[in-house]
Amino acid sequence: MEVLDNKKVHTMLPKILNEEPRVFEHVNTYVFDKPKDAAIAVAGEIAELIREKAAKGQNCILGLATGSTPKPLYAELVRLHKEEGLSFKNVISFNLDEYYPMEPDALQSYVKFMKEQLFDHVDIPVDQYNVPDGTLAQDQIAAYCAEYEARIEALGGLDLQILGIGGNGHIGFNESGSSVHSKTRLVALDSITRINAADDFFGLEKTARKAITLGVQKIMEAKRVVLMAWGEKKAGIVQKSVEGNVTAQVPASYLQNHPNVAFVLDAPASTDLTRFKSPWLVDRVEWNDALIRKAVVGLAQKMKKPILRLTDADYNESGLNDLIALSEEGNAYGINIKVFNQLKRTITGWPGGRPNVDDTFRPERAEPSQKKVLIFSPHPDDDIISMGGTFIRLKEQGHDVNVAYQTSGNIAVADDEALRFADFVKDFNSKFGFEGNGVQKIFDESRTYLNGSKTSEVDTEELRAIKGMIRRGEAKATCRFVGIPDENVHFLDLPFYETGKVAKDPIGDTDIQIIVDKIKEIKPQQIYAAGDLADPHGTHKVCLDAIFAALEILKDEDFMQDCWVWLYKGAWAEWAVDQIEMAVPMSPEEILKKRHGIFKHQSQKDGVVFQGSDSREFWQRAEERNSETAAIYNELGFVEYAAMEAFKRYHFIDTSLNNF
Repeated sequence: MEVLDNKKVHTMLPKILNEEPRVFEHVNTYVFDKPKDAAIAVAGEIAELIREKAAKGQNCILGLATGSTPKPLYAELVRLHKEEGLSFKNVISFNLDEYYPMEPDALQSYVKFMKEQLFDHVDIPVDQYNVPDGTLAQDQIAAYCAEYEARIEALGGLDLQILGIGGNGHIGFNESGSSVHSKTRLVALDSITRINAADDFFGLEKTARKAITLGVQKIMEAKRVVLMAWGEKKAGIVQKSVEGNVTAQVPASYLQNHPNVAFVLDAPASTDLTRFKSPWLVDRVEWNDALIRKAVVGLAQKMKKPILRLTDADYNESGLNDLIALSEEGNAYGINIKVFNQLKRTITGWPGGRPNVDDTFRPERAEPSQKKVLIFSPHPDDDIISMGGTFIRLKEQGHDVNVAYQTSGNIAVADDEALRFADFVKDFNSKFGFEGNGVQKIFDESRTYLNGSKTSEVDTEELRAIKGMIRRGEAKATCRFVGIPDENVHFLDLPFYETGKVAKDPIGDTDIQIIVDKIKEIKPQQIYAAGDLADPHGTHKVCLDAIFAALEILKDEDFMQDCWVWLYKGAWAEWAVDQIEMAVPMSPEEILKKRHGIFKHQSQKDGVVFQGSDSREFWQRAEERNSETAAIYNELGFVEYAAMEAFKRYHFIDTSLNNF
């Protein structure tokens, strides 16, 4: 993927301000490799603006956003203040929104968020930052909102407004249907927004239903707007906002009419833009195997034909004439056969490699015939949910399978589930006369806390331990079900996760070293890891980054030269077919066995804490995803399987071989 040169990120945005939008894109859109690189670019522009204003004796009026998206931006601004002397004394800021009702010290408060992420770490005067007041009586809000706008206008308007984007295209909390002329006001939150926010509130039923938001009109009046978006989950709505029609159903699309706007994306958030999804429609491309495969698979799906039935006319009508003209084959059928064979070779019933066969065209090596395998599972159930069929097959085919659970997963246990276990211990101790020991006291205190805790409070350390033990026990039960011996089950309990809150600490050297030590201990020939890039700040992505960092440290070790790394996806998504490098079919019996393995995680059934927008249980999501993958292969002309699990290889020694 073509991305901006990271060496120029500090000055890139201002210098390309006046570029014409690209083909298909109605706004200037800039793509960086990682959120951190993009954040450095945006922070560089903000710093330049602050300093220019200060040199003229003027205040810099900033509109600020909250949520996970601006976190790397605020981290870079803090760094610029501490290491490069950037002063915020001439900054006056106005935040976009706040939940209602909301106390400023609550865990979910945007006042608390802004203080923790930015204000408490720079020299901005306390009376110069403004966040909507979530404590007002409802009949006071209209007057307050009018006054909030009046303060912005009295200062000459916003010099620069920072935005994120919601899954439904909202900016601020201007939900779908908001008018371009909407004012700052109290709004009812869309169901999609509430579902996406439910993690922060530890459940949908506790999630705020209202919020105060800056109106679209005031956003559009800002002299400069920069919208940032990270991760695959944002790719679809980014494409609609950038390439689609201007519509109230996607409020971010209003920005197409702003005279000075930039969409700043990381690579995963850009994947649905035409120049990345179908680059041959934008300009001439250099055709390689990966791009040819992407084009042909996409064409077959568009035409609803098996690959081998695609014709020259299909290629020509879909803008792929150059592919035929420049290919060695020189015709559609030759290209079809080439791609068909590539996909056929991804299918294997032997994920650890099939012994005593020619492995030239197989996804895994035949030797060693019995491999040491290390499966990394971010939470205590990702292994069985995401690759359970492969997990079971690896064990049945005689490989030495180890599982390393990276986090405790304790925050995903509902309070009433923990209360049930606390009651069990109380009754157990009473039954056998252990009432006076310390364990009884811990469980009694946890029970009392659960009966009186508020959503703004963090679970006690003891309660987190109870919830962690619940998940650990379920993981052990799954491993016993698969046949994994106790000594091959490893609980890493990475420290970054143990905050008691949805927001985690940044990955640290200690987390990485724990993974390094575990890999050194096992010396695997195969590693499986969750390659979920959908949320760049989610636990899966953080756990993956820690593994990548560990692999970088270990890549020169002798035993690592014979280690292959395979990435699986999470419960919600699958690799695109053109990216799959190993597809493991499952029979109906294997599907059922995987389901029973998932059932061992009782705390994650029947309405889990972090359900998301998908109401299906995890076993249902997994089965439907696996059956959909098999159906796609079948539609492309391959044998009809009941289900498939898919993997993509990660080349850690030579990362230039990766194609994500």
